[in-house]
Amino acid sequence: MKDSFKEICCSHRQDNWEECIQRETPLYGRGNDIRSDFERDYTRILHCQAYSRLKHKTQVFFAPHNDHICTRMEHVSHVASVAATISKYLGLNEQLATAIATGHDIGHAPFGHHGEDCLNMLLEQKDVANAPRKFWHERNSLFFADYIETLADPDGMQQPLNLTYAVRDGLICHCGEIDQQGIRPRTEAIDLYSIKRPGLIQPYTWEGCVVKIADKIAYLGRDIEDARAYHILDMSSYRQLREIVATTLGLESDGRAKHALRSGKAVNTTVLINDLIVDLCEQSSPEKGLCFSDEYFRFIIELKKFNYANIYNHWRLREFQQYATGIIRTLYRTLMRVQPYAQTGRAAQALRYYPNLCTTFEDWLIKYTNYKPHTHPDRKQILRYNTKQVFDVNDNESYQKCVIEYISGMTDHYAIEVYEEIITF
Repeated sequence: MKDSFKEICCSHRQDNWEECIQRETPLYGRGNDIRSDFERDYTRILHCQAYSRLKHKTQVFFAPHNDHICTRMEHVSHVASVAATISKYLGLNEQLATAIATGHDIGHAPFGHHGEDCLNMLLEQKDVANAPRKFWHERNSLFFADYIETLADPDGMQQPLNLTYAVRDGLICHCGEIDQQGIRPRTEAIDLYSIKRPGLIQPYTWEGCVVKIADKIAYLGRDIEDARAYHILDMSSYRQLREIVATTLGLESDGRAKHALRSGKAVNTTVLINDLIVDLCEQSSPEKGLCFSDEYFRFIIELKKFNYANIYNHWRLREFQQYATGIIRTLYRTLMRVQPYAQTGRAAQALRYYPNLCTTFEDWLIKYTNYKPHTHPDRKQILRYNTKQVFDVNDNESYQKCVIEYISGMTDHYAIEVYEEIITF
């Protein structure tokens, strides 16, 4: 119902407002700023390099040459659009939802979820077999926002993003892979790094919950559209799609369901997104939480099953995954060999035959570790990096995490480029 959440939106009227807008340190002022705290967070995310790199990171199809295939940047734009529409209609804080949605994937690895799995496997699992994942992109988005991404302040010093608690919370709690009805926010502001698994802890705000659902709404139909463009789906798949719509939404009895198909072949992305948004807005209330009707919830579940069976596990994507695995492992092994050189300030010497990799990795070491180039030990000050030491090049486990995080920031294209730099003679 329109404006039904207006009284409980994230605003100065709420008891937890100060917690929601809290930053690690006060953010500098300009004296003429007209933006709210969450608008400042949105623009800080928009201008950071991790956001820029999303344009060359996989959504579903790896390193696409087709300009009209969805990349990770387009995906976060879709999520922001969906989240803003829902928030505006329900009376929630549209600025907060947009900021969370825009930054929710800045910690995503190259090569999509497969790249994420590769990095997790490289981190040694020293606990029991079902131990929590050590690398998961929701947590990595928070980590990048807190420790990696920087912007120049008015004095030219590179400072951390320093986002508000409500936005940071939305980054780590955005996982939409778990199918849930009646989503509502948790009531306590917790240490966000105490969260050990994705998807199990609800966001702290209603707006964070909206982004969690918007993530799912945004990708379901678009993934089908892209699969159609690459001829991944055959006629049997299209018949299966029609059957899903017919059995869950009632193809013959529901006018909206009729329009959710285009030419009898594929789900129309824009119509599907509109229908899911409308259904969510009609069904949700502060008492029930954020939810879909039973029909649309079943439709979402069946559509996800369809996508996994016919798209995400398609043999062509599996073949590329083997290639991506080789790239990530080669980069990892190459950079792990650099540790002894990094300890003596000579990382550039170890990587001298790979100039592109050498430049960016040494800069990474300077910015986030205790590494001091033997030729310019004060390089960090010269570059005006006001960043914390996140990793220790003298500690094996810390250095390993340093390498993993560096690789996680790469785009598909850059990972392929430096891989070929390594293997080309």
